[in-house]
Amino acid sequence: MHSTLIVARMEPESAEQVADIFAAFDETEMPHRMGTRRRQLFSYKGLYFHLQDFDSDDGGERIESVKTDPRFVQISTDLKPHITAYDPSTWRSPSDAMAERFYHWSSL
Repeated sequence: MHSTLIVARMEPESAEQVADIFAAFDETEMPHRMGTRRRQLFSYKGLYFHLQDFDSDDGGERIESVKTDPRFVQISTDLKPHITAYDPSTWRSPSDAMAERFYHWSSL
């Protein structure tokens, strides 16, 4: 399994709306098309953390293949009022907001 963690900014009062946006998206076949196995959203003092687990390391390729799907475009549009870049001066795409894992342990 491959995981990504996106870090951004979000006002705490947006949490419920962001959760609703993802809940509607996750009810479609889009997570399956993207290879998403699990999605978790966290907030902490104005920060937003989006942890996504994929079936395998090809998550990036599968996401690239759905970026033009109207549902993917729509969720990106719907999230814009709620989620802002952690560092707007360096943000060009979600990959610019991905945390780098520097340690991992698993019992498996």
